[in-house]
Amino acid sequence: MTYDGRLLAGVTVLVAVVEAGTFARAGQALGLSASGVSRAVSRLEARVGVRLLERTTRSLHLTDEGRRFYDQVNPHLAGIEEAATEAAGAVGAVRGRLRVNVDAFFSRVVLARHLADFLARYPDLSLEMITRDSLGDLVADGFDLAVRFGEPRPGNLIVRKLLETRILTVAAPAYIAAHGRPAEPTDVARHACIDFYDTASGRPYDWEFRRGGEVLPVPIAARLLVSDPDTMLGACRAGAGVAQILALGTQHLIESGVLVDLFPEWSDERFPLYALYPSRRHRAARASAFVDFCLEVLARPQVDDAVGGLTQG
Repeated sequence: MTYDGRLLAGVTVLVAVVEAGTFARAGQALGLSASGVSRAVSRLEARVGVRLLERTTRSLHLTDEGRRFYDQVNPHLAGIEEAATEAAGAVGAVRGRLRVNVDAFFSRVVLARHLADFLARYPDLSLEMITRDSLGDLVADGFDLAVRFGEPRPGNLIVRKLLETRILTVAAPAYIAAHGRPAEPTDVARHACIDFYDTASGRPYDWEFRRGGEVLPVPIAARLLVSDPDTMLGACRAGAGVAQILALGTQHLIESGVLVDLFPEWSDERFPLYALYPSRRHRAARASAFVDFCLEVLARPQVDDAVGGLTQG
């Protein structure tokens, strides 16, 4: 079989352009001039016989044919990189670029203050943490892994549960003073509630309460619907209503009295956090190192008090 080295070089340049967003930044990453990058993309387009990039004076983006081409070739380049790393005897080395699709709440509340330690531990690693509303296509979007809340949908991803955190039903002291404290979970149906919009399902979360093996669904009529955890917490703290929140990263609000846990005996509902990997034969050491670091952070006492249990498997 005859291989066209120029075709592979052109594909490499195209991927760099898509990831960098401009010819100039791609050239800096590749050690080429912007005009050299542009010529390489033009040669690739001539080779495959279709236009891959639309170029204007202000922006560039993939054509429909270019998007399909990019989605097909990008995973193969990642495989080549992994094979080269393994052949060099450095499969256990934590280095290179790590792209993580990460839940925004977990990133802000749990990980942010620990990232300096992670980067200091691995000086040859660069980290890109991208927060998105949805998981998307990890391979097509160039992610090494994702860290997301909720049960993953069936598919070809490799999943690893990191923890399960409790669900708390809370309100601010000011709200309780103005409207009274619900005595039973069913009472929240008569209170102002703040509901959370699940972007994955396209609908608000259903409210339920759990005590041991007992499950109590409670329909609510929320006056406020949000899709951002910080907005929900801020509104709840200001007395806007009753909310259901993750214990992970918010336990201090209960302990300090900023929020009141309304039904501590009905807080056995758990919400999982998963690491998800593209279905590849070789998992880069950098991805495993990041997940191990997440587990390390989650096992610390100030975090572990809020979770229902860590999963080390």
